[in-house]
Amino acid sequence: MFSADRLTQMHHRATPGAFSAWRPTLAAACLAALVPWAAAATVEYTVLSQNTPSGRMTVDTAADGRVTVDYSYRDNGRGPDLRETWLPAALAAPSSYEVSGSSTFGAAVGERFAVTDGRLRWTSRVDQGDEAVGEGALFLPLESSPAYAGQLVRSLLQRADRASAVVGGHRLVAEKLATLTLAGPDGPVPVALVSVTGADSQPWYLWIRDDGSDAFFGEAFPGWAVLPRGFESHADALVARQTVAQDERLVGLRRKLAQPLPGLLLVRNVRWFDSRDARMRGPSDVWVSAGRIGAVTAPGVLATQPDAVIDGAGRTLLPGLFDMHAHTWSGEGLNHLAGGVTTVRDMANENGKLLELQSRIARGELPGPTIVAAGFIEGKSPFSARNGFVVDNLDAARAAVDWYAARGYRQIKLYNSIKPAWVRPLAAHAHRRGLKVAGHVPAFMRAEQAVRDGYDELTHINQVMLNFVVRPDDDTRTLTRFTRIGEDAQALDLTSPKARAFLRLLRQRGTVVDPTLGTFEAMFTQAQGQPNPSMADIAENLPATWRRGLKVAEMDLDGAKLDTFRRSYQRLLDLTAAMHRAGVPLVAGTDALAGLGLHRELALYVRAGLTPAQALRTATWNAATVAGEAGQRGSIERGKIADLLLVDGDPTVDITALRRASLVIQGSVAYAPAALYEAMGFKPFVPGASMVPVR
Repeated sequence: MFSADRLTQMHHRATPGAFSAWRPTLAAACLAALVPWAAAATVEYTVLSQNTPSGRMTVDTAADGRVTVDYSYRDNGRGPDLRETWLPAALAAPSSYEVSGSSTFGAAVGERFAVTDGRLRWTSRVDQGDEAVGEGALFLPLESSPAYAGQLVRSLLQRADRASAVVGGHRLVAEKLATLTLAGPDGPVPVALVSVTGADSQPWYLWIRDDGSDAFFGEAFPGWAVLPRGFESHADALVARQTVAQDERLVGLRRKLAQPLPGLLLVRNVRWFDSRDARMRGPSDVWVSAGRIGAVTAPGVLATQPDAVIDGAGRTLLPGLFDMHAHTWSGEGLNHLAGGVTTVRDMANENGKLLELQSRIARGELPGPTIVAAGFIEGKSPFSARNGFVVDNLDAARAAVDWYAARGYRQIKLYNSIKPAWVRPLAAHAHRRGLKVAGHVPAFMRAEQAVRDGYDELTHINQVMLNFVVRPDDDTRTLTRFTRIGEDAQALDLTSPKARAFLRLLRQRGTVVDPTLGTFEAMFTQAQGQPNPSMADIAENLPATWRRGLKVAEMDLDGAKLDTFRRSYQRLLDLTAAMHRAGVPLVAGTDALAGLGLHRELALYVRAGLTPAQALRTATWNAATVAGEAGQRGSIERGKIADLLLVDGDPTVDITALRRASLVIQGSVAYAPAALYEAMGFKPFVPGASMVPVR
């Protein structure tokens, strides 16, 4: 359910064309590959995965400037095979384009576009369109090669403001961040790092030749690089410099976007959500001082003058939201904060990097939510996820628990390849150390047995449903943990004695469930060519590749199979509602898009049958209690940390009002979500709230 490296996950998960793995051009031939008037040339590139060659790309440039690309790689047994061609025109923008082949997961690829008489017309496997465009308009295909991404970057850098409208999105903006000089086969080669916002939920980072040509040079991330032949040895140096530049960019964004709060802030005459009782209260005056909630009173009661006032009329103040299932990294901080998520529980990550990120956010260096870490432990097998500790015996697993306990972790997460026989002794060891136990249900074990053996929390609704539908020979370390649900969950009778007994067990044990319903919504319900149901209603606010990719389904479902999977997804919703009615504590997590993903998760709880107020409680009071943060966060009470979210409207009536956040307060600073969204290339949902100084 997560990638071993969040940078690599961001890189590969992006809708095609954004981070599919791009390819640079070599020395003087770089210019030939991307400049329409350059001489004909053929250039070869290497794709590196974990510093091992895993693919190649050939870029042929004809005398008339037409570029033809053959691109293929294999990483973890999968990868694309693409052949594309385009012809650059005004401002180096492609005037025609065609791609064919297969995607990373083997789906057939076929797309083309052309600009004629001021109109851009395109067709793909999921959509078609015809739009009026200006000169040099840019277009993002669903699947494309590194060289095409380089062409777009070069086109942006030719413009005075380094920005352009993009079909199917808002604007692409390029910014040069850093420079290096590399020793090449033919001498020193100057390169520059460029970020591009507006294409995806995170910036693109690419290296170009810094010799006046702006020709695409390559890309490099931890464990991944695409570089010209002869430059492969520079991958680590590029990663190191890029990491520093990304960090500097985020530090700069925090300085720019975080508004220090005045000495005494008054949010006047505002409704506020009582998360303990899951009900709306007020209107009230809420006072904030020194990063804490100073008082919550009837309007006008306190005869003292604030330093600044925010008008709360028509708005709702909520505790900052918790995302209880994140795999966070530094670049996601803005996404979380824009969505009002001020705390996340990280459910698996690289331990050292996560602890460093946790500390830097706490010190106010980087923008992002407070991080509560869960310690990840996986068994060693051919299917092992690679984060935290991967162990091959029970003693090593106990030692991993001790490592986490010594560092103040409150919980461990067990994963698919843990041996069932280890669960009881390992849970007992964790409990003796004061840690709770959560996670996936290990393969060849049922959720009921995991709970009886010591699980305090079950992660993902499919892991709960497998308790009823898994077969003795099913290996749930594979995709069977999804396909078995899609095929068989529809038949579950939630009124059966078996189902009632299991729900009773969860209630009696106080077992928490983190459903992550949003993770499975599109997977089980989306038909190819139909909008992704999780994001269709916010398409106009999304960056270009997200918006275009909304019609590309994760699974190839149609006909009777699609109907079956949709009925099974409804049963997942029914099971969630049944657990809630039975008194099983629920917490809201996403394992998906930061910020906006939590809004959808809560909307799915409402669709399942919870009231909006009950859904909000899962992401506030319930979450804070389970995360061990209820003494400091999760409710609007005197003396608590001022992690607060101000939204236009009333989310206890309309849960989608959460998207209309006008201010997020995180202790002693505030953020305008509109400014955060703009910095990430999203279209804001509402303007920021005004903080009026009192003189």
